[in-house]
Amino acid sequence: MRYGFVIDQNRCIGCHACTVACKDEHDVPVGVNRTWVKYIEKGAFPATSRHFAVLRCNHCDDAPCIEICPTVALYRSPNGIVDFDNDRCIGCKSCMQACPYDALYIDPDHNTAAKCNFCAHRVELGLQPACEVVCPTQAIMSGDLDDPESPIARTVATRKVSLRKPHKGTHPKLFYVGVEEDALQPTMTETEDTHFWADKYPGEDLYALSSSRHGSPVPGGAREVYDVPHPRPWGPKIAAYLWTKSIGSGVLLVAAFLMALGRLQEGAVLNIVSPVIALVFTVLTTGLLVFDLKRPDRFYYLLTRPNPRSWLVLGGYILMAYSLASLLWLGYGIGTGGMPGWVVAACVVFGIGAAGYTAFLFAQAKGRDLWQSPLFFWHLLVQAVSAGAATLLLVGLVAGLDAQVMTTMSIVLLVSLAMTGGLVLGEVFLTPVSEDVRRATELLTCGALREKFWGVFMSVGVLLPVIFLLWACVQAQAAWFLHPLSALLALVGLWVFENLWVEAGQSVPLS
Repeated sequence: MRYGFVIDQNRCIGCHACTVACKDEHDVPVGVNRTWVKYIEKGAFPATSRHFAVLRCNHCDDAPCIEICPTVALYRSPNGIVDFDNDRCIGCKSCMQACPYDALYIDPDHNTAAKCNFCAHRVELGLQPACEVVCPTQAIMSGDLDDPESPIARTVATRKVSLRKPHKGTHPKLFYVGVEEDALQPTMTETEDTHFWADKYPGEDLYALSSSRHGSPVPGGAREVYDVPHPRPWGPKIAAYLWTKSIGSGVLLVAAFLMALGRLQEGAVLNIVSPVIALVFTVLTTGLLVFDLKRPDRFYYLLTRPNPRSWLVLGGYILMAYSLASLLWLGYGIGTGGMPGWVVAACVVFGIGAAGYTAFLFAQAKGRDLWQSPLFFWHLLVQAVSAGAATLLLVGLVAGLDAQVMTTMSIVLLVSLAMTGGLVLGEVFLTPVSEDVRRATELLTCGALREKFWGVFMSVGVLLPVIFLLWACVQAQAAWFLHPLSALLALVGLWVFENLWVEAGQSVPLS
C-alpha cells in the first residue's frame, strides 16, 4: 500500500480552500503552511495568463528527511505516508535542509518541525484528507497507488503527469496533471523581490533580492507572483559551530604532525595546552549545536532515541570519541610517562572524523545543491589543519616556542592556506551541476556576497597570510610579528567563509 496525491491543475482555481482546511484541521499557526498555492504569470500584456501549483509534502518513497532526522521523529508508515512524531523532535531543522521541496517548517507554538501528514488520523478511519474534501473543483485526489483499480492509480497510469524535481531521486508520490512546469521548478521562473501582497523577509531569497540578473531564465517570461515565505533554517550559530570544530579538531592533528617530525616532543604546549584547546573548542562545538536546537531540552534524545543513519547522530558520537581521546592525551601529558602511540593515533583518526563528518551531514541536506560538493570533505580537513596551525602559532608566541618549531608551524599554515584557496576556487568555479549551484556560486563570486568573499575571505583570510608567511621565510627577523598576524588573519578569514558558505547554500529558493 502506497498512498499518494494527484493534483489536477487544469481544475485548480487558486481559491486556497485546501490551505484553509489544512490550517483548521491541524491548528497550523499563522505564518506557516502545510500546503499552499503558488501563483506564476506568463506572457506580456495583453496576452497574459496566471497559473497555479498546489505545493506540499511529496511523501517520497526515498524521503531524505527520514534519513537525516537524528531522533526518528520522521518515519514512513506501512501505508506509505511520511508521518511525524512531534514528541521525538528536537528542532534541529536538518529535515528542512534535506527536503528539496520546502515542505517542512518550524511550528512556532511547539518549536518542533511539522509538515503535511496526509491527514493520517482521517485516513486511518477511511476518510479523505481535509484538503481533498473541501476542494470545490475536485482538483485533489488521494488513494493507494499500488491498487491498480483505484482512481488515483488509473489517473497516473493513463494521463500525462509531472513530478517536482525527479532528478533528486526521492521518488515523490505527489503527481500533477496539467501543471505548468515553470511553477514546479523555481529556477525556471523570474525571481521577484516581493510576494504578491507583501515584501519578502530580508535574506529569505537572497538571490531574488540582490541578483543583478533579473529577468526570466527561459523564454516565455514566467514570473513568480505569489508564494509563502520560507526563512533560512540555519544561521550564524551553525557557521560558528563549523569554525570552532575546525580549531578543536585541527589542533591535535597539527600537534601529532609536529610530534612525528620530532619538532615538539616535550613541554606544556604539546602535553597540556594542545589537548586543552581541543577539548575547549570541541565542547564549544557541542554547545553551539545544542544551543541551535529549537528544543534544547531534548538534546539527550540523540543518545536515547538515535537514528544511526543520520550524520547528526554519527557526528555526535565522533565528537564524543574525539573528546575522550583528547582527555587521554591530556592525562598522559600531565603524568610522568611518555605519550603512547595509540593515543596519538586515536586522536588523529577521530580528529579527521571530527573535521570531516560535516561533509556527510551536509550531503544528506539534499535540498541544498551547493553543499553537495565532492571537494567539501577535503576542504574541511585542510581547513582544520589551517585552523589548528594558526591557533598553535598564537600559542607558540605566548609560550615562547623556539624559532624552528614556529617556522615548521608557519609552513604547515602556509601550505594548508594555499590548498584551502585552491579547493574553494574549485568549488565555486568548476562546472556547476545544477542551476541552484550556479546561482549560489554567482552570489559568492559576483553577487551580493562578493565583497566578503573576495575582499575578506580570499584577500584578508588567504592571500595576505600567504604573503606574510612567505615574507617571514625571507626576513626571519620579522617572523615574530608576521607569524601571529598571519594566524589571526587566517582565523578571521575562516570565520567569514563559514558564514558565507552557510548563507550562500540557503540563498536559492526550493519551491
